[in-house]
Amino acid sequence: MLIAEDLLLLAYDDEAGKPVGMVSHLEYALAGALLVELALLERVDVTTEADEGKPGRIVVRDSTPTGRGPLDDALERVFGLAGKKPKDALRPLAKGDLVTRLLDGLAERGILRREDGRVLGLFPTTRWPAEDSRHEENLKAGLRRVLVDGEQPDERMAALIALLATTVEAKHVVGREDARVAQRRAKEIAEGNWAGDALRRAAEEIVMAAVFIPTVVMPAVS
Repeated sequence: MLIAEDLLLLAYDDEAGKPVGMVSHLEYALAGALLVELALLERVDVTTEADEGKPGRIVVRDSTPTGRGPLDDALERVFGLAGKKPKDALRPLAKGDLVTRLLDGLAERGILRREDGRVLGLFPTTRWPAEDSRHEENLKAGLRRVLVDGEQPDERMAALIALLATTVEAKHVVGREDARVAQRRAKEIAEGNWAGDALRRAAEEIVMAAVFIPTVVMPAVS
């Protein structure tokens, strides 16, 4: 499962099939999740003083396909974004109904179920209730161990938490009772040194770009 797919599952209510609460700038967080996963897979990096041109710019280190459609689509787009700052790469990556494309992929694999209908018999609408919740249940259990019990996250989990911290309220992940503790822990992780070497620091920079991009209201998925 991709980081972006994990984030999307957590952002949608299993029964209602709609975003939970006030989900903000989800498409930018998802674009950041794709970009950070490419960084963790050593496909994409952020330039340093050792590279030509200005430091802190997006660069493709390895163009080998990952075999995952959403990641490879993002990798192809990144070729045209080389030289841009991470925050400037998120908007182009978020274009083209990114949310719906990822939802469709989850439905095709039997994790979500697409239900098309009409409101008042006139306005088309689409719901995405859970079809198979096992992965999400395991994911939430892992998040609880980190956010409530204090377990140390790996880099992938830390990236997810950093993106999650400003897109989905903690109560939707760990429950209302532990929400305050989880929110505080998520903030610590997001602001901490969860990325170790230079490559992981590149991933961290991409996450921070996605987290702090000016808030944009998510377009309705209908």
